[in-house]
Amino acid sequence: MRKITLIDRFRYRFDNIMARGTSALIAWLIAASSLLVVIVALTVVLLGEGPSDQGQISFAQAAWMSLLRTLDPGTMGGDQGSPAFLGLMLIVTAGGIVLSSTLISIISSGLDRRLEELRKGRSFVVERNHIVILGWSSQIFTVIAELAMANAEEHRTCVVVLADRDKVEMEDAIRTHVGHPQGTAVVCRTGSPISMRDLGIVNLHASRVIVVLAPEDGDADSQVIKTILAITNSEQRRSEDYHIVAELRDPKNLPVAQMAGRGEAHFVQITDLISRIIVQTSRSTGLSIVYLELLDYNGSEIYFWPNQSLVDLTFGEALMRFEDCVMIGVFTADGQAILRPPMGRIIAPDDQPIMIAQGARAIGCATRPAPVIPDDDIIDTLPRRRARERTLILGWNAHGPLVIQRLEGYVAPGSHIDVVSDAPTTAHDIARSCALLRHQTVALQTDDSTERAVLNALDLKSYDHVIVLSYSDILDTQAADARTLVTLLHLRDIADRIGHPFSIVSEMLDIRNRDLARVARVDDFIVSDRLASLMLAQVAQNPHLTEIFAELFDPIGSEIQMRPARDYVRLDAPLTFYTLTAAARKHGEVALGYWVHAEAQRDDRNQGVYLNPPKSRPITLTETDQIIVLTSDNG
Repeated sequence: MRKITLIDRFRYRFDNIMARGTSALIAWLIAASSLLVVIVALTVVLLGEGPSDQGQISFAQAAWMSLLRTLDPGTMGGDQGSPAFLGLMLIVTAGGIVLSSTLISIISSGLDRRLEELRKGRSFVVERNHIVILGWSSQIFTVIAELAMANAEEHRTCVVVLADRDKVEMEDAIRTHVGHPQGTAVVCRTGSPISMRDLGIVNLHASRVIVVLAPEDGDADSQVIKTILAITNSEQRRSEDYHIVAELRDPKNLPVAQMAGRGEAHFVQITDLISRIIVQTSRSTGLSIVYLELLDYNGSEIYFWPNQSLVDLTFGEALMRFEDCVMIGVFTADGQAILRPPMGRIIAPDDQPIMIAQGARAIGCATRPAPVIPDDDIIDTLPRRRARERTLILGWNAHGPLVIQRLEGYVAPGSHIDVVSDAPTTAHDIARSCALLRHQTVALQTDDSTERAVLNALDLKSYDHVIVLSYSDILDTQAADARTLVTLLHLRDIADRIGHPFSIVSEMLDIRNRDLARVARVDDFIVSDRLASLMLAQVAQNPHLTEIFAELFDPIGSEIQMRPARDYVRLDAPLTFYTLTAAARKHGEVALGYWVHAEAQRDDRNQGVYLNPPKSRPITLTETDQIIVLTSDNG
């Protein structure tokens, strides 16, 4: 056994001091400098030395002279005195040089260490009323951009991102994709969203809203649920409820997620959401544009209007009171959102009108009364058609089974679906879906949906709707979109050759590829990740929007549909949107806008979709144009 010497003990204690960091080292240097000054000053006094022009000096004078030479070696240049005095001054000056150099080195190293710590993004966030985003995925850029636009009227908004990634890399990526949003500061921190200790860095207790993003790899829903558990079960959590918005991939995980959220979390079910939108847009050309405008903050969005000017009016009367916005329902005092209530329902004092408007500040009653709409300009009876339908699905992913199940709520008995896919799970997924069907039959053709020969063999004229799904479950984003683009180009070429322009709805993953696919003149595109990001941003601003969108995307209840304008109004009479509003009201519906078929391929006009147009502006509609209505009729 080795004997511990005094040198070993000294070295051990010295190592411990060095390991304590910059502050401990600086304190050690100050102590060493003080000790050197005191020893030299005492020696000068005891020897009775001093400068030649002063003779013997006091301890205070000797200590002051020693301190000056420690801090500034050049001070010794003018010293005169005995060799002993000059030798002592030389000693204190040499010690000062060593100690000063060491101090500079320690401070420099400490600053480098501190900068490195800052680069790691581990410092505490002192913001209040800020927005916290937990996790990282490609959706984060859209979420940040939308939240910045939604809060543009605020004095200052701060978005704090916590993800298990390098802080500088996150900041560079956000700067590249989002830029520098005016009025919005973006702060990044590195840490695990499922770690209670790391969550403390972003100051959740003072946050306004918490957005939980699902990772793109692994078991995404499990990570989301763990993150919510870490938030709601922290010993240091605040007493008030959090406002948490999270995305889920698999609807089966919703009950467990709700238990973890303990009533504080609102969930956007991505797969279910996209499948519902695919189904609805496949039945109404241009509907995806309507949803995009409602979900993003570039056009018209849904707002709650805390105003009492409509009290004691009926809902039908209130519809005609607005020039630049559309009333679609009421939010009651007991927290219930009612879309398209009966036209005779009286608006109570505690009801908040639910509006579609271009910003909260744009909401207000018209300054002039609505014009009187002649009864002859309105069609009295709407045709109700409900026939068997044939739908073709090309490609396959996790949305496929839900698309088939959601179609069940819209089609008449005896309808049929054909699926063409070579994805390995297709047959199994269809078998499970068919057990729940009553109005439809489903047939699978196992073939490559991108091959021209396969598409030529299909009787495309016989289908009412064609849906092209991405192979996102078996291919990466670009490869899956490439297969989709090939299929779309073949379909449009076939449609031109046979002279039968059937409706095509396609799912794309990368919004950049959506622009490339314009050459295929597809009726509607569903960009999955973008829609999910927009929904997260909307619910983050107003949690009650979850109920509204849940009803809009459900075949039971109110939904948005595109209907022929000729079924509502006489097209040869002078028209304004007041006319369309009155016509829809007569049938218990709410007019949201209209779609001009001739402008369907023009991006500068939002592909012909006019949502929430000025009601008094004259419009001209043709036999092919449609009115956008909020209705409950599934026919």
